[in-house]
Amino acid sequence: MTNSFAETMIAAPVATGVLVLVVGPSGAGKDALMEGARGALADDQGFRFARRLITRPALAGAEDHDSCDEAAFAAARARGELALSWAAHGLHYGIPARELAGIAGGQVVIANISRGAISQAEALAERVVVIEITAPAAVLAKRLAARGRESEAEIAARLAREAPLLTGRAALRRIVNDRTIAEGADELVGLLRALAEPA
Repeated sequence: MTNSFAETMIAAPVATGVLVLVVGPSGAGKDALMEGARGALADDQGFRFARRLITRPALAGAEDHDSCDEAAFAAARARGELALSWAAHGLHYGIPARELAGIAGGQVVIANISRGAISQAEALAERVVVIEITAPAAVLAKRLAARGRESEAEIAARLAREAPLLTGRAALRRIVNDRTIAEGADELVGLLRALAEPA
């Protein structure tokens, strides 16, 4: 995912819980696996899935998020209400600081972000883990084609642009999502539960 900017507004890092940054290319099934994990962990107060602020209306069947226009987004950022913000595909995305508050109390907080914002997000907590959800190129191409949004040539160009994911101090885990949604979500839940255990 290409970003025009990524910025962060933070106080001092907190040390108790874990910040999990979930990233992945289009077609990897990141949203489906996160939704499955959210359902599986809904009754466990040790986990929180950060709710994003996005400059687009809520759409049926899409991610449940808070919506606002660009002016309201800029105002929230200026007031320091966003721990992390970035832009992609003509939209602005933000993680409100309140969504990360549970880290100080020992929660595992899971945030869906752009890979371009990883370096800034690594400063938001003492323990940070990046989980990359990906799939083989052929699987990605098939899923993208099924969406009907891009031509075969555009899909090939998109996949060719994917660069290796790099982190700074954050640990990196990968899920290869070439199975059923249930199987991929189970693997994600397993990784999250393991992170909740004392280091």
